[in-house]
Amino acid sequence: MDRKHERAAGEREVLGARAAERRTDAGTSRDSGASRRRGPKLEDAILDAAWDVLIEHGYHGFTYEAVAARAGTSRPVLYRRWPQRDDLLLATLTKFWQPIAVPDTGSLRDDAIGFLRNANADRAPTITFMSVQLADYFRDAGTSFSELRHTLLPPGQATAFETIVAHAVERGELPDVPRPSRVVNLPFDLLRHDLLTTMRAVPDESIVEIVDEVWLPLLGASGAPPT
Repeated sequence: MDRKHERAAGEREVLGARAAERRTDAGTSRDSGASRRRGPKLEDAILDAAWDVLIEHGYHGFTYEAVAARAGTSRPVLYRRWPQRDDLLLATLTKFWQPIAVPDTGSLRDDAIGFLRNANADRAPTITFMSVQLADYFRDAGTSFSELRHTLLPPGQATAFETIVAHAVERGELPDVPRPSRVVNLPFDLLRHDLLTTMRAVPDESIVEIVDEVWLPLLGASGAPPT
């Protein structure tokens, strides 16, 4: 097993533990009688089972049969809710794709660096996992991690850096002028690139460099405060 897959195996353990903690905290239990579960309770149990299957077996093993068996229900129950396997996959990822906290410190620079640090801590395991476990999905669907991320965002919701820039405009740190989306969202794109290419968390000095030496100059804003 190469380092990439060894690291992905470790991330599977992390994500599995996190999912178990969330289910425990939420008081979710899987009773043995599937007929007792209805509506949201049944859907939660199915999506929990689907996440476990995805972590353990990847997209290749993410089948209706495997998910139904893990959830203690039948394939027709899954088909009625998610007619296509990718529908079930997206529903599963949507449930477990937790939002990253967006700071509101009163400073454009501090908000940007704070968000990248939050993303680095929260997304490193998920991105490593997805890059390995969903490789077949990306290939079959002709899509990418970036496109999947946009799909998982609620319709019409601003990205984190769109929110950060909007707050800076409200405070008067930046002029209220149109900005290309690629420029506004560049910090997270660069962070994601480093996560995908190194398969490990990004060093903090790289996060500061992304903001101070790349992004803020593009926005025409000042970088690091003088020391």
